[in-house]
Amino acid sequence: MKAIVVEDEFLARQELEYYIKTYSSIEITGSFDDGLDVLKYVQNHEVDAIFLDINIPSLDGVLLAHNISKFSRKPYIIFITAYKEHAAEAFEIEAFDYILKPYSESRITSMLRKLENTYERDQQRTDGITSPNAQRPSASSQQPDHTSSAAHPVVGSSQAFVHHQVDHPAAHTAHALQGKISLWKNDKIQVIPVDDVYYASASEKVTHVYTRRDEYTVNASISEFQATLPEEYFFRCHRSYIVNISKIREIVPWFNNTYLLRLHDMEYEVPVSRSKAKEFRQIMNI
Repeated sequence: MKAIVVEDEFLARQELEYYIKTYSSIEITGSFDDGLDVLKYVQNHEVDAIFLDINIPSLDGVLLAHNISKFSRKPYIIFITAYKEHAAEAFEIEAFDYILKPYSESRITSMLRKLENTYERDQQRTDGITSPNAQRPSASSQQPDHTSSAAHPVVGSSQAFVHHQVDHPAAHTAHALQGKISLWKNDKIQVIPVDDVYYASASEKVTHVYTRRDEYTVNASISEFQATLPEEYFFRCHRSYIVNISKIREIVPWFNNTYLLRLHDMEYEVPVSRSKAKEFRQIMNI
């Protein structure tokens, strides 16, 4: 059984990993302190369980779990947090357990036993113990594809520049094309309509840009990338997200006066933070 630990406090992460290694046979394949990094990892690796804190950077644990719960291959999610007020949300996404900090050794060991027993029972129910990992589709099929439940292709490291009469440091590297975005791929420039961009997300010093079928990595901060986009179509809905307003299909009210945005032809949901909610309501007239 493979698991990852998501905790932004070093000592808390070490303590939890110690208990997992000491009192279970679970293999820890990764440790993270950032929500977006977790999402990318789970999209591309086989993960059976996630031990998840809620107060983490980029994408909080509840939103992270909400998105992961939509994968075709759903890992068990165990919340370990100091925030008891999110228990209702955890129940809605069918979390395996919800443990409050500070926790006791007996509480953790009891959960680990229950988790391993449940995992074994689920494996036996689905494949008669003939293939321990056959219960769920392979990791490559669990990505929240932007067109279906199948994985969308990920384009390698690219550079992107948008051209619509905006003075931007990158503008001199390609011909200015009204309403177009130039994406570097395999040492060639691909020019597509800027409206093909559905959303963008930040990860450290790079920005991931998503079209209907492709993902590109821009070597710029999300603020720098935002400066190249036409503001009448693109909204900074979260410190880590930009969304194309014309691609919004559905607005889902979420907790603490926030929202989740469902886009056309995509399953992934883009968050609207509480600090951006008022401006978003004004823009959308809601």
